Amino acid sequence: MSEAPVKLTPMFEQYMGIKAEHPDALLFYRMGDFYELFLEDAKVAARELQIALTSRSRDAENPIPMCGVPWHAVEGYVAQLIDKGYHVAICDQTEDPKAAKGLVKRAVTRVITPGTVLEDANLASKSHNFLGALCPSASGGAGGLAWADISTGQWSGVEFKREAELWQWAQKLAPRELLVPEGVEPPQRCILEGIRLVRMPAPQFDLKRATERVIAAQGVREAGALGLEGKPELMRACGALLVYLSQTQMRNPDHLMPFAPLDLGRRLLIDDVTERNLEIFCRLNGRKGKGTLRHVLDDTMTPMGGRLLEDMLRHPWRELGPITRVQDAVAFFHADDARRAALREALKNVYDLERLSTRISLNQGAPRDFIALRNSLAALPDVYAALQAAGTPSGANSDTTSAPAGQMPKSVADVVKSWDNMQDCAALLQSALVDSPPAVITEGGLFKTGYNAELDRLLDLAEHGEQKLQNMLAEEQEKTGISKLKLGFNRVFGYYYELTRAAHSGPAPFHFIRRQSLANAERFTTVELKELEEELLSAADKRKTLEYSLFQDLRTHMAAQRERIIHAADMVAQLDYWQSLAQVGRTNNWCRPELDAEANLDIREGRHPVVEAMLGRANFVPNDFRLDAGRRLCLLTGPNMAGKSTVLRQVAIISLLAQMGSMVPASAARLGLVDRLFSRVGASDNLAQGQSTFMVEMMETARILRQATRRSLVILDEIGRGTSTYDGVALAWAVVEDLAKRAGGDLRTLFATHYHELTALEGRIAGVFTMNIAIREYNNDILFLHKLVPGPSDRSYGVEVARLAGVPGPVVQRARAILQGLERGRDNARKTVVSAVSLPGLSLPEPAKKEPELPEIAAAPPRSEHPLVLLLRELNPDELSPLDALRLLMEWKKLWSDSPESAPQTDALPPDEDAHE
Repeated sequence: MSEAPVKLTPMFEQYMGIKAEHPDALLFYRMGDFYELFLEDAKVAARELQIALTSRSRDAENPIPMCGVPWHAVEGYVAQLIDKGYHVAICDQTEDPKAAKGLVKRAVTRVITPGTVLEDANLASKSHNFLGALCPSASGGAGGLAWADISTGQWSGVEFKREAELWQWAQKLAPRELLVPEGVEPPQRCILEGIRLVRMPAPQFDLKRATERVIAAQGVREAGALGLEGKPELMRACGALLVYLSQTQMRNPDHLMPFAPLDLGRRLLIDDVTERNLEIFCRLNGRKGKGTLRHVLDDTMTPMGGRLLEDMLRHPWRELGPITRVQDAVAFFHADDARRAALREALKNVYDLERLSTRISLNQGAPRDFIALRNSLAALPDVYAALQAAGTPSGANSDTTSAPAGQMPKSVADVVKSWDNMQDCAALLQSALVDSPPAVITEGGLFKTGYNAELDRLLDLAEHGEQKLQNMLAEEQEKTGISKLKLGFNRVFGYYYELTRAAHSGPAPFHFIRRQSLANAERFTTVELKELEEELLSAADKRKTLEYSLFQDLRTHMAAQRERIIHAADMVAQLDYWQSLAQVGRTNNWCRPELDAEANLDIREGRHPVVEAMLGRANFVPNDFRLDAGRRLCLLTGPNMAGKSTVLRQVAIISLLAQMGSMVPASAARLGLVDRLFSRVGASDNLAQGQSTFMVEMMETARILRQATRRSLVILDEIGRGTSTYDGVALAWAVVEDLAKRAGGDLRTLFATHYHELTALEGRIAGVFTMNIAIREYNNDILFLHKLVPGPSDRSYGVEVARLAGVPGPVVQRARAILQGLERGRDNARKTVVSAVSLPGLSLPEPAKKEPELPEIAAAPPRSEHPLVLLLRELNPDELSPLDALRLLMEWKKLWSDSPESAPQTDALPPDEDAHE
């Protein structure tokens, strides 16, 4: 602030005082029709928004940097700054400039941050925008995490006994901002990608104050009513979240819905690593959209349905009851194409009821929000009609055949029973607002004729004032008999009657009041004309004032209907979620899976939904897969590119979809419920934290081994490949043994590996069996069949895959030769190792005095430069004619055929492979 002049103007003193209260935010200071920024804020805004930076001061030695944006376009500029992580404080005029004496009073009415934004410009319509608060226990180990979507009013939280899980869940939810007490830092190995940490003073996490805040904000008498009894860390996190909302929204956060803790005991737990590996929301490269499970599964028609789908993908059900309830609803819509089509058509006209209601409740709603709400409420009867009548298009006659309520599953019948068309609110908004209202509420033009009698009178004056003046003139002409009486207006005297001496030589009518005398005329007014003049001149201002008041009354009324609107939004979200799953199942020919409490898994003709969507169903090879009491751990082998990772992922994804209540990509499926889903696939590093690819691999494996339970499903791909071969085999072997024995041998595991040594465990450890992805060799080439078959593969075909990838021929040939030598020397060593460690419980043999040496591979002898190389160096192709090129080819052929180096290297390569290459 040192750039400011010593002597400040009253306006700038006001600015500096307000800025001191919000030092971490860019202050948008309202001046007339612009929001202005000064000093460092102006420099930042000008750079980030690419707008002109000017100076307010004329003093060249002490300039005051300044920039500004039009007030009516501020939302777009603020959206850009929020996307870049800035906080913006909106400072508005808090009194009417016309009534102000001296400097207009101003105050910050709202602080906009990435986690508290309400405007659609900063929000993905079908995704949550979370603000989180994390509070670890003072004694260590436990902690609570609360999160809220301010734009919808939903908030929830969980408590964990281990701090590591607390930070894992924060990574999984990925709030835009995460509130933490000062001095609290994330674990060294935790990367909060895309999450902005906001450190708050420790007293704002005080338990007693937090409890008072939460109880007051939720309107309850005790914490037990909110499920927070006995959860001190979660209560403290909730209290800090409410403090932050009060500081940024400048009001009590009473728009939040009842707090509902997430019961992890009823949910399938999927950690952030598994979400990433299964590409549920983002591809492995971090991009969203096509190539993700959500993209394939999302055929919702409304934002509420899309967000419910996101919630269910993030934490599906673990209990049969809720899953069956969803499955029944999905089957209901899946079986009736006409009903589903009618419902989808009706849902198209329902906008984001949750976010519209929130903005209206917080007095942030623009006229366009009320129009969107009106149109959404008007569509609710069509949604209800689509539910009731099979094949009833939107807006169809009411005498169509209705489906008896008894034919509906209970989940759909419950929606029908509690349905509220909100026709009273829709009718009010329809009668009140014009179809295309202005963007702001202070300029009038919002309401229809007939909504308010006084407004109608003012509108009539504003629109027909000239006609009223002409009618009054005609009445005076008739009353006085002066046909040449004229009507005029000027800024000094207002409206007047003008009577020229040529037109009337007698005295003026008795009720005329003289206003002005001219050389050849007199100007008069009357009581009636004066009253009409005052009405006409004030009608525009009175109309704006009245419309603003009426709009505030309408906003207050609709804000009071928030509970009904949220209920309607919840009903619409459920219907949209169900029909979306039904639509996807019908389009892709999926089946309804059977679920039970057994730890088994049986999938017939299973497919990976994302890969199938990318390749097309005709190009995808389905596979059967089964786990049962005698087959718990599958060792999956096969070459790269054959599809091992696809099979692993598709089994996990089918289980996830089933517990969402969705249909699954298979011809039939019977699945045991899963409590936790673990996935470790692919290779990645974390160089910023000093973690190599192998370290990340081991950390993810360690998490699985620590947290997997009897009901978990584990998929592992290529454990141990980031280190030396023997280390990798040893680690992979030990992991397989541990998983096979865990939970009494009931843990379901798919383990893909290139280490063929592990296949010896089949038949030696109970529950372990092998499968491989079949390929065929043809004319020294390999064909990927992508078919899952029993037994291990014979080799990895890595050299052949390298050739297919375009590795130069000489490198491939040399690799083949080296591979043959390694395999011959490894046979005896492998037999020794397998016999020693394959049986569980047997100790390893004593280390030999000397490691068995692999046979040496003769290095390629040094070669003298071939004459062709010398010729090629001196050749200039641009100077060759076709005839010269042909002549050169003949000469080179002779040189090559005569050269002894052209003979095949029979000592290094098999003759058939050399000839093929």
